Amino acid sequence: MQLFGRSRELHALAESFADSARGNGRLVIITGGPGSGKTQLVHEFLTTLNRTSAHILTGTVSSAERDQPLGLVRQLLRNAEAECAISHHPLPAAGSPAENRRPWDPGPDALPGSPGEGAAEALLHLTHDDRPLVVAVDDAHAMDAASLRTIVHLLRRSRSRRVLVVCATSGHFGEIRSAAHTELLRQPHRRVRLAPLSEASVGELLAAQAGRPLPDSVRSAYHRATAGSPLLVHALLDDSTGFGPEIGGPVAGAAYRQAVLSLLHRGDAGHARVARALAALGPLAAAVPLGDLAGTTPVGTQEAVDILNSAGLLDGHAFRHPTAAAAVLEDMDTAARTDLHGRIADMLYRSGAPAEEVAHHLCAADLVPARWGAAILRAAAEQALAADEVERCADCLGLVLRDCTDERERHALSAALARAQWRTNPAAAGPHLEPLRETALAGGLGMRDTATVLRYLLWQGDTELAAQGVATLVRAQSPADAQIIAEVEFVRQWFYGVALPGKGAPAAGADPRRQVRADAGGLAARVAALIGGEATDESAAAVAQALQGHQLDYLNLELVAMSLLAIAHADRPAVAAEACDVLLECAGERRATTWQAVLGAIRAEIALLQGDVTTASQGALTALGTLRAQSWGVLIGLPLSTAISALTAMGSYAEAEELLRHDVPEPMFRTVFGIQYLRARGHHYLATDRPFAALGDFETCGRLLREGNPSLQKGIPWRSDLALVNLRIGKARTAREWAEEQLRLPGGHSSRARAMALRLLAATSKPHRRASLLRESIDLLKTCGDRYALAQAYADLSAAHYELGEYARARLVARQAAREAEACRIESPVDAHLLEDPARPETAGTEGGPAILSDAECRVAGLAALGYTNREISSRLHVTISTVEQHLTRVYRKLNVASRSELPSKMLEHRIPKLSDRWASTHSSAG
Repeated sequence: MQLFGRSRELHALAESFADSARGNGRLVIITGGPGSGKTQLVHEFLTTLNRTSAHILTGTVSSAERDQPLGLVRQLLRNAEAECAISHHPLPAAGSPAENRRPWDPGPDALPGSPGEGAAEALLHLTHDDRPLVVAVDDAHAMDAASLRTIVHLLRRSRSRRVLVVCATSGHFGEIRSAAHTELLRQPHRRVRLAPLSEASVGELLAAQAGRPLPDSVRSAYHRATAGSPLLVHALLDDSTGFGPEIGGPVAGAAYRQAVLSLLHRGDAGHARVARALAALGPLAAAVPLGDLAGTTPVGTQEAVDILNSAGLLDGHAFRHPTAAAAVLEDMDTAARTDLHGRIADMLYRSGAPAEEVAHHLCAADLVPARWGAAILRAAAEQALAADEVERCADCLGLVLRDCTDERERHALSAALARAQWRTNPAAAGPHLEPLRETALAGGLGMRDTATVLRYLLWQGDTELAAQGVATLVRAQSPADAQIIAEVEFVRQWFYGVALPGKGAPAAGADPRRQVRADAGGLAARVAALIGGEATDESAAAVAQALQGHQLDYLNLELVAMSLLAIAHADRPAVAAEACDVLLECAGERRATTWQAVLGAIRAEIALLQGDVTTASQGALTALGTLRAQSWGVLIGLPLSTAISALTAMGSYAEAEELLRHDVPEPMFRTVFGIQYLRARGHHYLATDRPFAALGDFETCGRLLREGNPSLQKGIPWRSDLALVNLRIGKARTAREWAEEQLRLPGGHSSRARAMALRLLAATSKPHRRASLLRESIDLLKTCGDRYALAQAYADLSAAHYELGEYARARLVARQAAREAEACRIESPVDAHLLEDPARPETAGTEGGPAILSDAECRVAGLAALGYTNREISSRLHVTISTVEQHLTRVYRKLNVASRSELPSKMLEHRIPKLSDRWASTHSSAG
């Protein structure tokens, strides 16, 4: 292995060898922290001596051999014997040994020190052939006393001999107080100190590994993670290059963990305890007496901290890399680690540390202290949930629940735990709420916990049991509790679309404004006003305004979702989309997976209402993938129906068919989500030539809506669906009856639903009547912003004009249909020949010429070309009839129009748009 940043140290060793070769015995002591590369430096130095005639003897001391006399000396003499055997020179004895015993082996009657002196003399004998002797000892601070005396004797006898002794000794983990270290320092010596690698040296090492210089950021990252420890740098390199030849940022894996543990186990047990305590404490090292925790004195604690810093593990009192701290803790026995965390929790609690810090160690210790543990864990759970740390909240509550014996407390804890887990995984909340069903219905829970259980029942599709719960509890509540239960009932009827009257429950189809009485300025009351009365800009804005200040939590997620849908179905999809985007961003920041999934599905549905089928399909599929199927409950019908409808509209029938193969829960069909799913499937059947299958689905939708909440029928036009399928199978009269019934619904309905019914009624009418109905449908579709349906309506109107022989007008409308289809990113619904330019006389104006008509004249001419009367134009543009007539007079003169019937062909001839983009956008937003 190539050394980096050690040229000065190698030079110092080479100089010392040169001095010793001249007959000046030398001692070199190499010091450095753990992992600083002392062993590697000695190895590289000895490698440079291979070209010389020097005798090289090496030995490595182990702390486990301290009690074995002459352990190091035996290594050195074995090496000497091996070298003599190779060179055929016997190693002479020192003295007169007994038979069958080496001269340096201590006999039973030997005096203290004599074996070491004999061994030293034997080693010195190697210099008699004028070859230098180099003795290299690694971890010399750990040598036994007899070996130390041998080395000291060797040094004293070699002052004028060709002898170089190199001792690598650590000044760390207590070795600075070892007898060997102290005695060696008393001898004349040269010190070589190994400092950590500089950032530049680390960069050289990385460049050599990569074969090219690496960016400064990479070099800095490695140095920051290791403080220049060669051992740790190489370990990080081993881990990083395991993923490929390219070297990027440091990756801490198995090699790094092993290196960390090797540094930990090299030293004193007390210092290892300090390292473990610091790893467990994390950023709280200053909050507790570290020495008390590790069982060391203040001096010993500071020494350990300094050593761990020099080893590259710590930066101050914090581990440089989280993997190092994790490796240190994982290396502990489970019982010891648990006990450590328990003692930390106790110390933190007694010092008045914040609840979340104490709770962290209680969870790690799996411990709930009898007097104060439960209160601390519950407080920490609340703080964790407020900080959107759901997993930490669940850990705290789960620990308290495990040891709790009071039944009422256990119920409250189960409900709180379910609310926390619902944010990210509703399926995980089920096991906690399922046992609470009977208790909740019997009134044995607090109102908030009861609402949690009822919402769980609704989410799973158990609508009847939820209705019974509301009926049982609705009378005996305080005003605040009554408001909670009223919101549950409101969501049940208007979000899930179920109204099953029971004892004390609101009647099916009741005015939603009467169901939410308290908190008149709250979100529920404003949504009730929007869906229960006439939708206005003010009522929609009131709901959007309430959403802006509405903090998301489990109890109101469905209410928020319903609010967005109410705004969108009230012909304000752009307002709903803007509000939904803000809430989605908030849900993402708070890592609330359930909110992201539900709001994502709502956003996709809003895009579908706007006719943006591409965005709708992508958004719905993304929402579907955000939660597992079992976590969706009956709400899975929302993204599924949106995705199937959008894909069908795009012509992606195979993808829609694949979604229809998904298993869906049977209870879904008792909610509005099942009805929407059936509608989506029915339209897919129609698009793929299965009209009778579609008829069955649409009839089922009608039956389910009549049995559920009839008030929702004005927003779910199943009668128009039946009109469409009857038209497809040739039953025009039945289709007309269904369309007329849809238009006669009391209480008003959305512009989109009415426009759909008008378009179907037009399909069963004669051409002249058809054009008038289609123009009314187009006006409504502009109001609600559905560009996909608008393209289809324009195509129908173009066909009507063509059937009447009004070819120029048909072409004009066809172009508008094509523009709307292009905006929706779908194929044009009109024939290509209608989009071709008619032959134009040579006198026609050029494309690049100045505008012939003013914007006002263009607006009036465009409406007149579509067949609107002067009075209708006056009403739509909010000008007088006289102004309309004046504009038309100027238009006729500029375009050389003899009669109103010529206007469409003249506008095509001069390439004048039917409506200006500015007017169209203004008119749409005004709706």
